[in-house]
Amino acid sequence: MEHRENQPNLPCEELDEETLFMVSQTFKALSDTTRIRILHLLSQRECSVNEIAEELSLLQSTVSHQLRFLKNLRLVKFRRAGTTLYYSQDDQHVMDLLAQAIHHACHD
Repeated sequence: MEHRENQPNLPCEELDEETLFMVSQTFKALSDTTRIRILHLLSQRECSVNEIAEELSLLQSTVSHQLRFLKNLRLVKFRRAGTTLYYSQDDQHVMDLLAQAIHHACHD
């Protein structure tokens, strides 16, 4: 693979099926506006499901469903305090990718 200026160094090894699947699932996670909004909020602070639902004007069931998807991809993590679960981001690489995509979308 030829290296070009302004391109990040990408691994040269061939992509196996598991890696391809995880990359496609990560982009799938970032292709949904609700998940983007949740990840963006969690990039700023830790929140409970109720806080996310209230802040983003979403149903609690919708938030729970999306958090389950994101947790399965290890993009968010949670901690328990009594009966409340508090969620936060769990993958700085993906959060950086999201921040870059937002910056790109906002750039004139």
